[in-house]
Amino acid sequence: MSAEDLEKYETEMELSLYREYKDIVGQFAYVVETERRFYLANSVELVPHNADGEIYFEVRMADAWVWDMYRPARFVKHVRVITFKDVNIEELEKSDLRLPENGPFGG
Repeated sequence: MSAEDLEKYETEMELSLYREYKDIVGQFAYVVETERRFYLANSVELVPHNADGEIYFEVRMADAWVWDMYRPARFVKHVRVITFKDVNIEELEKSDLRLPENGPFGG
């Protein structure tokens, strides 16, 4: 597989993932962003932990969808993420569910 073929494949996968996102975003109440992933979820709990002076976060989600084009099953019953990085949790309102013309990431 050439580099061009790989790039074309990844572009097609990303477009397919965006279309899936657009179709299902209205079924979820929250958007959750971590340093590694983007999630849609219907239940989110953020639990801060302090271990030996180090702060980290445990994010628990239920009824979630994972933005990951290499993952064959993106719908997940329960997700648990442990991170030392920032976590952004936003509650969606129905008026927020209209997508920008250029996609969820402006591109």
